[in-house]
Amino acid sequence: MREIDVKDVAQAVARLAQKTNFELGEDVLAALKKAREREASPIVREALDRLLDNALLAKAESLPLCQDCGAAVVFLDIGQDVHFNGGDLYAAVAEGVRQGYKEGYLRKSMVTHPFTSRLNTGDNTPPIIHVEIVPGDKLKISFMPKGGGAENMSRLIMLKPDAGEQGIIDAVTNAVKEAGGNPCPPLIIGLGIGATAEKAMITAKRALLRPVGWPSSDPETAELEMKVLEAVNKLGLGPLGMGGTVTVLAVHAESRPCHFASLPLAINLQCHSAKHAEVLL
Repeated sequence: MREIDVKDVAQAVARLAQKTNFELGEDVLAALKKAREREASPIVREALDRLLDNALLAKAESLPLCQDCGAAVVFLDIGQDVHFNGGDLYAAVAEGVRQGYKEGYLRKSMVTHPFTSRLNTGDNTPPIIHVEIVPGDKLKISFMPKGGGAENMSRLIMLKPDAGEQGIIDAVTNAVKEAGGNPCPPLIIGLGIGATAEKAMITAKRALLRPVGWPSSDPETAELEMKVLEAVNKLGLGPLGMGGTVTVLAVHAESRPCHFASLPLAINLQCHSAKHAEVLL
């Protein structure tokens, strides 16, 4: 049994909160550069240049990539041979969020009483925590600040069991078309297919943690990713909804077994500022 002090967890979360808001991953930068090369419109190429310039400036000056520093979504992959000491694990994650957002001068966006007073909590807590128990004696913390504009375009569609592959392609294409420029394209699309409603939604969000363009390990699902990518890019929404060739940088799908009477489809859109990072303790 390996011991991990929850203070180390809090410190790791605080660092990730700032890193993810200040630094766009190399995989995202590479995808944006590739989109810029493919884009035919001079105006849209200029827009992509500004996105790349923004990323360079944010990292150099330790400034937020976007004014929306997101809800703090935290994935904890906990080795079954890990024991935490020194306090409550969830409280430690919340403390890390509190410290990271305060010390990084990051915008706090979380509110209590969501359908009445909507009072800001003042420190961007509580975080949204998803836990999985995995083999081993390590803890992997993945941090994703999820902006409201993209998150608002999430969809859960309970398709008929016989909808099949084309039904999924059509549903995702329609969702992106309806979203328009609201989620700040070019996008990364996370898809959770199968399981149950709640599991599909978490699966779709977790799929966004993959390096941009990294295909599913399942050949059938990887083929579906390419078909969805092609169909959505034919919409011509383009970067920031200005029109153009690249509406979506990548589609990341994960499929799971489901009940024979259902076909859940969860769609989670991520904006061009696809912020996430991880650390292993």
